[in-house]
Amino acid sequence: MSKVLVIGAGGVGSVAVHKMAMNPDIFSHITLASRRLVSCEKVAESVLARTGVTIDVAQVDADNVEETIALIQKVQPKLVVNLALPYQDLAIMDACLATKTDYLDTANYEPRDTPKFEYSWQWAYQDRFKEAGITALLGSGFDPGVTSVFASYIKKHLLDRIDTLDILDCNGGDHGQHFATNFNPEINIREVTAPSRHWANGEWVEGPALSHKQAFDFDQVGEKNMYLMYHEELESLAKFYPEIKRIRFWMTFGDAYLKHLEVLQNVGMTRIDPVIYNGQEIIPLQFLKAVLPEPSSLGSTTKGKTNIGDIATGEKDGQQKTVYVYQVCDHEDAYAETGNQAVSYTTGVPAMIGAALMLTGAWKAPEGENGGVFNIEQFDPDPFMDMLNKHGLPWQVKELDAPLAF
Repeated sequence: MSKVLVIGAGGVGSVAVHKMAMNPDIFSHITLASRRLVSCEKVAESVLARTGVTIDVAQVDADNVEETIALIQKVQPKLVVNLALPYQDLAIMDACLATKTDYLDTANYEPRDTPKFEYSWQWAYQDRFKEAGITALLGSGFDPGVTSVFASYIKKHLLDRIDTLDILDCNGGDHGQHFATNFNPEINIREVTAPSRHWANGEWVEGPALSHKQAFDFDQVGEKNMYLMYHEELESLAKFYPEIKRIRFWMTFGDAYLKHLEVLQNVGMTRIDPVIYNGQEIIPLQFLKAVLPEPSSLGSTTKGKTNIGDIATGEKDGQQKTVYVYQVCDHEDAYAETGNQAVSYTTGVPAMIGAALMLTGAWKAPEGENGGVFNIEQFDPDPFMDMLNKHGLPWQVKELDAPLAF
C-alpha cells in the first residue's frame, strides 16, 4: 500500500484517480493536485460518491518547480503520476529529482512555443535519475502506452521477429457537437496539424499533414477513413525494436472534423505564435481552446466505441504471419463507471496500471540498475496485459490472412 500524488485533474486524471480508489490495496492514499483547486474538488466528490473513498486535493502550478517540490515534500508520495500538460513534464521531473521520488507520465514533453514532441529531452534525464536511485516510466497511457505494450507482447509471444508494425487509432464516438476534441484541444490540434512522419528502413519519412488516407474496417465500429500521422511511440519503438523495418501510426477523422480544422487553419486560429488583440498579446490556438467545448463535458453525450490496436507482420517458426492485437472501449460504459468518455478512460486506466506495477515492484529498473528513465515497452508486458483485462480494457488477438495491402 502506497501514497501517490496525481498532478492533473482533467478527464485522464479523473479516470486514473477513480480507478486508483477502486484498488485501495495498492493505493492507500491519493492526493490529486491541479492549478484549479475546484477541478480537483469536483473529481474528489465523484470519487467519494462512486467508490466511498476520500482523496485529498491540493492546488499547484506544475510549471513552478519549487511549488511542486513543496507539495511533494508535504504529501510524501512514493510515486508522482503526471497527468498534466506535456509542456510540464520536465518541470515535474525536476521536482521528482529534487525529492528523489519516482515519476510516471502518459505523453512526452513538447515545448509550448514549438509544435514538436520527442523523447530526447526526457531521455536526457537518464543519468540523473539513475544517480538519484529513482525511476521514471514514460508513456503509460494508451498511445503511447498500451500500443507499445501490445508491440512488446507480440514480440514476446506471437512473432519471433517483427518486420512491420502499424498502430491504428479509431474513435468511432459521436459527441453531438459540430466541432470538438476528445482531449485537450490545444494539444490535439497541434498534433493533428503536424507533418506526417513514419519510420522506414532506418530513417524517418516525412510528408504533409493528413495527406495519406486509407480506409479500414474496425471491429464493432465499421469502416472509417484513417490518416497517416506522427506519434511519439514511433520514436521509442524504433529505438528499442531496431529490427522493425517500418512503423506507422494511423488515426481516424470524420469529414466534418477535417473541414472545420481546414477552415480554422486557413483563418489563422491554429497558430501558436502571439498576435496583438486590443492591445494584449494572445495565442490564437489558446483562444480557440477557450471557446471550444471542454473535453470533460462531452462524456454524457458521447456514444459509440473506440478501437485501438497494433497490426504486426513478421516471422513465427520460419513462416510469415500477421497478427492484430486491439482493444474496443464503449464510451457509454466508460462514462457510467467514471463519469468520463472513452478517450479519457483508455488513457487513465493504463496510467493507473503503470502506477500499480511500479508501486508493487512488478515493474522496476532492470537488474543491476538503481533507477533511470524507461519507456513502457522496456518492461515485461505480461502483468500489464493481465491488468488491462481485469480493469476495464479487455483486449483481443486475431491472426490476419495477409499483411496490410497499403
